[in-house]
Amino acid sequence: MQSTDPATAVQTIDRATCTSLDAVDPLAPFRDRFSLPEGVVYLDGNSLGALPRGTRAHVDRVVAEEWGVGLIRSWNDAGWFAKPQSVGDRIAPLIGAGPGEVVLGDSTSASLFQVATAAARLRPGRRVVVAERGSFPTDLYVLESVQETVGGPAPLERRLVHEDGPTLEDVLDEDVAVVVLSHVDYRTGRMHDLAEVTRRVHDAGALVVWDLCHSVGAVPVDLTSADADFAVGCTYKYLNGGPGAPSFMWAAARHHDAARPALTGWHGHARPFEFPVGFEPAPGVARFRVGTPQLLSLAALEASLDVWADVDLDLVREKSLRLTELFISLVDHRLGRWPVEVVTPRRSSLRGSQVALRHESGYAIVQALIERGVIGDFRAPDLMRFGFAPLYVSHADVWDAVDALEDVLASEVWREPRFARRGDVT
Repeated sequence: MQSTDPATAVQTIDRATCTSLDAVDPLAPFRDRFSLPEGVVYLDGNSLGALPRGTRAHVDRVVAEEWGVGLIRSWNDAGWFAKPQSVGDRIAPLIGAGPGEVVLGDSTSASLFQVATAAARLRPGRRVVVAERGSFPTDLYVLESVQETVGGPAPLERRLVHEDGPTLEDVLDEDVAVVVLSHVDYRTGRMHDLAEVTRRVHDAGALVVWDLCHSVGAVPVDLTSADADFAVGCTYKYLNGGPGAPSFMWAAARHHDAARPALTGWHGHARPFEFPVGFEPAPGVARFRVGTPQLLSLAALEASLDVWADVDLDLVREKSLRLTELFISLVDHRLGRWPVEVVTPRRSSLRGSQVALRHESGYAIVQALIERGVIGDFRAPDLMRFGFAPLYVSHADVWDAVDALEDVLASEVWREPRFARRGDVT
């Protein structure tokens, strides 16, 4: 989808034009449903989403009433035990899934281990797993455990693909059991054609697991139409569930009965409160549950999903493209004097909702920007990332961000030694 918005006419745009675009933006009212610090342009929602205004009150109620008054009765009276599935059903429409196909898990890494192992076990006799060399590293680390868990004494082989080669077509053959891919690349924002890639994987007889961490809540996802097999995603980025918010798992209904998750915990048992000695998987996607859900984190996520229940996802994508196109155009037009390279695809169909810029001193530049109230982030070795969450980022924010970036580069303030000092998290 290519935007025809006048914001792309960068030669004539100014901040007043951006403000006028915000005035007619159908998603603009959602900005008021988030608590954003005064004077801050927040472009890091692709790492941690902003705080919805309703979150504190909802979490307070869960703590004071459901926990404080209901006590252990709330496992039944407040529906605590069913939360991983009932909240999963609320996420389902955001990823093109149906009721009973999504369940909340623990961390994204743990959930990936669950579904990738299940996928590999559904292709016995095949000895290869495939992933992208540029995947978020935890995906690759988890796959090492999958290789050992499924492979036994002789671990499964891993093949890594890259846009510069080898390609997916180069490595797909009758030995491949499962392919694990990120729908949107965490560094560059490059986006796969989910349906087309799924088709190619299936043509080779393999299954595909999609990592949706950088796409859910930002770009269109329709797992059902794509005929995908499994997916995982986090809820603390564009879904604004808060730090530590649980991940989710999706499994196509056709795999439910045969799937054997990596971890078989008591909440995934068909009869957990009969306390049998042997494991009997629960029907459907519930078998991917392991142990006690993170109920306070789930409460924060519920409050965010109250916002998403009112959102038109087509409008989200349209605005995402307007914002990213505007940012790229302004960078091209205003920052050409400096060695700043746009590494995110310019073709809209290949782009998620973030833009990455390459500069050899990217870390220091980002720190200088943050001091000026423009919050992005950095990924080694040299990428500055800027995420555009359409529910609360405005066109004026984009203008202000590029304005600040131009000032940081022109003044060379980023060369000050304090901006080179790195914290534990970059």
